[in-house]
Amino acid sequence: MRPSGRNVSEMRPVSIETGVTKHAEGSCLIKCGDTHVLCTATIDERVPPFLKNSGLGWVTAEYGMLPRATNTRMRREAKNGQSGRTQEIQRLIGRALRAGVDRVALGERQITVDCDVIQADGGTRCASITGGWVALRLAVNKLMKTGEVISDPLVDPVAAVSCGIYAGQPVLDLDYPEDSEAGVDGNFIMLGSGPLIEVQMSAEGSVFSRGQMDELLDLAEKGVSELVAAQKAATA
Repeated sequence: MRPSGRNVSEMRPVSIETGVTKHAEGSCLIKCGDTHVLCTATIDERVPPFLKNSGLGWVTAEYGMLPRATNTRMRREAKNGQSGRTQEIQRLIGRALRAGVDRVALGERQITVDCDVIQADGGTRCASITGGWVALRLAVNKLMKTGEVISDPLVDPVAAVSCGIYAGQPVLDLDYPEDSEAGVDGNFIMLGSGPLIEVQMSAEGSVFSRGQMDELLDLAEKGVSELVAAQKAATA
């Protein structure tokens, strides 16, 4: 039995509220169970120097956790410097989102997606990617509405979900009690149409077989399809 009472293939409740900030070109608050992340997208009509005059756009991301996102207060990273974990996660979010972008169609501009974890209960990077795509979608919609972008540069939704082996069973969408005790922990990032963007898997208490890996992938496909449906409903 999972601590939450969910069955092995059941997601936590997911909600995505859009337009939650006044100034950002795209914003949403995504809630995956008790993990809540504020995602905003900002358009900049410049690109990093290495892309200047290339005709290519760029999507990048920043990630952070508020001091009381967890059960004990963390030190504020803006004051003390980013941890290696934070840097790794924001690079993951950026490259995941870029996998669904036609950078030629985006034009020579940059969109920065900020993901701020308000409350953490496992799966913060997955919620950030899923909500980050919604914020990105809304920002691109504004570019298309004004005619600054003619062809839609977002070729496919991008979403992510965690899967792992808890108490000997492959399970979908780990919350913190499961994540902290899982024998195997993984994050699956996928395009809405099915192809994988990235898989992060590690044996944290026990090794896993090829068959178990296939079971986790099947669970991830189910979870991502549900997340993509929620993304599309939020941005319709």
